[in-house]
Amino acid sequence: MSNPATAIGVAWSGVSVDLGGRTVVDCVDLEVAAGSWTTVVGPNGAGKTTLLRALAGTVAHSGTVRVGPARTPEPSGRNRARLLAVVPQHPVIPPGMQVFDYALLGRSPHQGLRFSASATDRRATAAVLDRLDLTPFSDRAVDSLSGGERQRVVVARALVQETPVLVLDEPTSFLDLGHQLEVLELVAELRTERDLTVVSSLHDLSVVGQFADRIAVLDAGRLVADGPPAEILTPELIARHWGVDARTEVDDEGAVTVTVHRRRPG
Repeated sequence: MSNPATAIGVAWSGVSVDLGGRTVVDCVDLEVAAGSWTTVVGPNGAGKTTLLRALAGTVAHSGTVRVGPARTPEPSGRNRARLLAVVPQHPVIPPGMQVFDYALLGRSPHQGLRFSASATDRRATAAVLDRLDLTPFSDRAVDSLSGGERQRVVVARALVQETPVLVLDEPTSFLDLGHQLEVLELVAELRTERDLTVVSSLHDLSVVGQFADRIAVLDAGRLVADGPPAEILTPELIARHWGVDARTEVDDEGAVTVTVHRRRPG
């Protein structure tokens, strides 16, 4: 599997998004270093998905979004698709589409005026499916697979784009704990192999601190905290923004384990 271009960073500067007359993202300044993994967290309705959609270019916004070095103009259209690949929270998968054909769609930004896949496109797709242990499913319909297998196929399509930035919006939604860890471990491995910059949103605090280099906390559309997991995932911050009682443990490598306690009556 060939490596994408050298890692690049991304940044939001004064980014706001209004939807239906309501400010969903409110003047966010956030920078993600090249080759790092930043995860955006926050309570429901905090604006996590909308912030990632601004990066992906799928929602109108004020302020600026940068993909690449400082002072780089915001990319558009096909050029953006060559820089970042997106794994959406609710991917649209045509009924009955086979795994290979779905993953092959990731080559579209590289095809220019061609409207059919080249031998190079097909080889790149086959290599990604092999790396993700999906080759045996190549001729299966995507919608016939299990949740974990299907999510790997969606990640495969993104990797076939061969971009330096991978954007993951709640990639473990609707997966059980085993499949959650399977997908996140895969992203961690591929990030190292391909020198990727990863930007994700996650809702499960029990796994967030195990993978990200930095954590950004949104609440009511505003960025309220940003830093290494050990500094951000504290019982005080979790109580303030999620309203729950939690215990956190930090290991020697800075990874954080969060345990949430039930509220006791009285």
